[in-house]
Amino acid sequence: MRNEEIESSDDNELPSSAPRVGRKYGPVVAHDNDPVVLEMSSFDRGSSSNNKVKTTIQPNKPAGARDESDPNDKEVNGEHPESKLELFGFDSLVNILGLKSMTGEPIPVPTSPRGREDSSGAHHPTSSSVVKSGTMMGVFIPCLQNILGIIYYIRFSWIVGMAGIGGSLAVVALCGLCTFLTSVSLSAIATNGAMKGGGPYYLIGRALGPEVGVSIGLCFFLGNAVAGSMYVLGAVETFLNAVPKAGLFRETITQVNGTAVAEPITTPSLHDLQLYGIIVTIILVFIVFGGVKMINKVAPAFLIPVLFSLLCIFVGIFAARKDNPSVGITGMSLKSFRDNWGSAYQKTNNAGIPDPNGEIYWHFNALVGLFFPAVTGIMAGSNRSSSLKDTQRSIPIGTLAATLTTTFMYFISVFLFGSVATREKLFTDRLLTATIAWPSSAIIYIGIILSTLGAALQSLTGAPRLLAAIANDDILPVLNYFKVADGSEPHIATFFTAFLCIACVVIGNLDLISPTITMFYLLCYAGVNLSCFLLDLLDAPSWRPRWKFHHWSLSLFGATLCIVIMFLISWSFTVVSLALVSLIYYYVSIKGKAGDWGDGFKSAYFQLALRSLRSLGASNVHPKNWYPIPLIFCRPWGKLPENVPCHPKLADFANCMKKKGRGMSIFVDILDGDYQDCAEDAKTACKNLATYIEYKRCEGVAEIVVAPTMSDGFRGIVQTMGLGNLKPNIVVLRYPEIWRRENLTEIPATFVGIINDCIVANKAVVIVKGLDEWPNEYQRQYGTIDLYWIVRDGGLMLLLSQLLLTKEMFESCKIQVFCIAEEDSDAEELKADVRKFLYDLRMQAEVIVISMKTWDLKGDGNTQDDSVEAFSAAQKRIKNYLAEMKDQAEREGKPLSANGKNVVVNEQQVEKFLYTTLKLNSTIMNYSRMAAVVLVSLPPPPVNHPSYFYMEYMDLLVENIPRLLIVRGYRKDVVTLFT
Repeated sequence: MRNEEIESSDDNELPSSAPRVGRKYGPVVAHDNDPVVLEMSSFDRGSSSNNKVKTTIQPNKPAGARDESDPNDKEVNGEHPESKLELFGFDSLVNILGLKSMTGEPIPVPTSPRGREDSSGAHHPTSSSVVKSGTMMGVFIPCLQNILGIIYYIRFSWIVGMAGIGGSLAVVALCGLCTFLTSVSLSAIATNGAMKGGGPYYLIGRALGPEVGVSIGLCFFLGNAVAGSMYVLGAVETFLNAVPKAGLFRETITQVNGTAVAEPITTPSLHDLQLYGIIVTIILVFIVFGGVKMINKVAPAFLIPVLFSLLCIFVGIFAARKDNPSVGITGMSLKSFRDNWGSAYQKTNNAGIPDPNGEIYWHFNALVGLFFPAVTGIMAGSNRSSSLKDTQRSIPIGTLAATLTTTFMYFISVFLFGSVATREKLFTDRLLTATIAWPSSAIIYIGIILSTLGAALQSLTGAPRLLAAIANDDILPVLNYFKVADGSEPHIATFFTAFLCIACVVIGNLDLISPTITMFYLLCYAGVNLSCFLLDLLDAPSWRPRWKFHHWSLSLFGATLCIVIMFLISWSFTVVSLALVSLIYYYVSIKGKAGDWGDGFKSAYFQLALRSLRSLGASNVHPKNWYPIPLIFCRPWGKLPENVPCHPKLADFANCMKKKGRGMSIFVDILDGDYQDCAEDAKTACKNLATYIEYKRCEGVAEIVVAPTMSDGFRGIVQTMGLGNLKPNIVVLRYPEIWRRENLTEIPATFVGIINDCIVANKAVVIVKGLDEWPNEYQRQYGTIDLYWIVRDGGLMLLLSQLLLTKEMFESCKIQVFCIAEEDSDAEELKADVRKFLYDLRMQAEVIVISMKTWDLKGDGNTQDDSVEAFSAAQKRIKNYLAEMKDQAEREGKPLSANGKNVVVNEQQVEKFLYTTLKLNSTIMNYSRMAAVVLVSLPPPPVNHPSYFYMEYMDLLVENIPRLLIVRGYRKDVVTLFT
């Protein structure tokens, strides 16, 4: 039966190059590389038979092959079986999904945060015959095998001798508590949904975001790669101690001063460790290239020697006799227990042998770093989530059982090792476990070698797959070389891991490698705890883990404990590790591709935004806290080029209304039509508009509204857009300069209606004339910014001029404020008042007061000839328009009307308005011909005047002014005199 999935109309999958005709946008098209596509058309009220179904043959089926038992074949051939759920308009979930999610059959899920994009380019069907593991073999045993490593065999007794029994108990308790709390957090996150490949990287990335996930994931990869070298060195050192003649170079002989041990103390040569380590690493890499199947076949062979060697160690401890003991072995002795209770921190050489002239001084913090790798490995079960029968049950029980079992064993071992040998023996016998083992030390040697080689093999197997999982998510472009297809082996990543492992083997010092691994693992554990803390604290509706025994305070304490342990071990290593994570995070945030995994930070931002919105309330914003929130009206008064959703300069102007980029702009557009018919077009248009905003580097959001007409759509926008005090407070639109040239007779009524709607809704208005000439960020302007301040606007015009000065393009300009006064006004007093007002507002500007003769047009010789010509033409057009209105009213026997509304025309008032705009235009041309930008107050549309008349007034006002902002404030102050 073919696997079919419903393809929803996800906004993130809309093609950026969708065809566009006029203001229409192309429909959603399916991706060709999807293996199975089911495209559902819009709901048909009449029948569900109109649903469009498109299926493609899976890659493993030959073309034309068809399963006769597939009930969906009838629909493919155009035949629709009767459905009891026909009322709902589409096929039931049983028919489409086949109850895959309920029967446990996996449904193909995209591995990339960008939806169905798959970096592999192909889907591979999963077989239902795959054997699933339970809690014991799938989680508990792998965790136990990874936790019980080389540190316990060849360093634990030495740690007991150095820290004493009391100090060793503290070391074990501190490390065990850290991993226990991490296991609790891991259990909560792992039971909150299905897990995929990547282990802790997958968990952290989906909780804290791609940047944090990639940063910690790469560090965890380095930790696994370095851990492989540690296991290799442990196996080689054990082999050379068991077979000294195998060494090619001379052994190092060290005598401990003041000890009663008679035998000379030998340690393998550093060159032998390096040589054999490189050879063993190369052999393990060849095994890894054999594939996971080969590794899984030999995995049980690595576990049995570990368990048997532990049994031999404990039997040997209790079998040790006092009457015939080995040198330094006292058997279970109370005297040894008392002697070894306290610590004996001292200097040692690089081999760990006590030496007063040694280079390394061991203390509690250093021992924590040395021992911590012995408690790692709790992620082994979560890494195998895809092969578990019941992930939500097995991971918590298996991981916590392995953690508690090994921690309890470490506590018991502290007491046993501290009671069975003298301190000198604990110091000098690096393989005390082999010395006391029963019946023969050879069993311990074999067990150590096999267990460490198995752990090294697991590290060399897991680390490349972790790196490949990070690369396949396609977040970091530099990792594209490590991508692999589904089911393929990560050969390139394996080579890279082997290179890192060999580089660490060349160091040859196990005690220097161990703290490095500790830092990387602690970073990973801190990330897991922080992930659980964030998800638990936010408590989003999707946070429903089956594991109930968790609390955000425990996760926070666990994360803090991880960071504290890092600084206890080595503040220098900690700083370097945190710097590495920060560097990777910064690189990913700059170079990485955007991905949305629904991480906890997005939920935190959402809740913070809601809380901030509630705290703002619905009351008026104080002028000191006022920010412009412009509503950018993208609907052009004409046609734009194809696939251009907005005028290219609108975003540049929107950025000029923000100080240092802070603030939000809302870009809106209106599609004419019915919402049900144009819903998909609106989604496509919204995506294109959002892409434009991002391309112009403008902080804002895109909104598309479908309405029968532009006026209806804008009226709905101005009433409903925004929430609380985050509603847009300024409407920005382009002046319709083309309406007369292209004879667009419907524009005057629409334009006037928009301005009246803004006045009624108490929104400020900024109309941009000469938008095509507006400079971009690279075009520096010189001259002045001239303000013609005519009416009180709450200080909006003054504030806009100050915001313009903060931009590089206008920073060389100066501000001039022109105050328009009547002829009989006291110009000097007005000038002094305005200067004092600007001084109190901390604004530097030159104040100029102009007296205007409103009626005496002929008496003023400064009027420009072009303005007079435009004035005469406007008079003539208004008279003709008024005559047509009167003729139509007489024919219909109705009062004067325009655009379906009754109007009252006072011809004397019309002349007065024309003269006023003419004088203002002439004044601007006289004083501001060379200004970088001019700001002038917007006159409101006169009541009961035809819209055509108002457009004539406005055309006369803006005549011959290349770059003009027409501003109208609202009934709120946006500036204040007080601090």
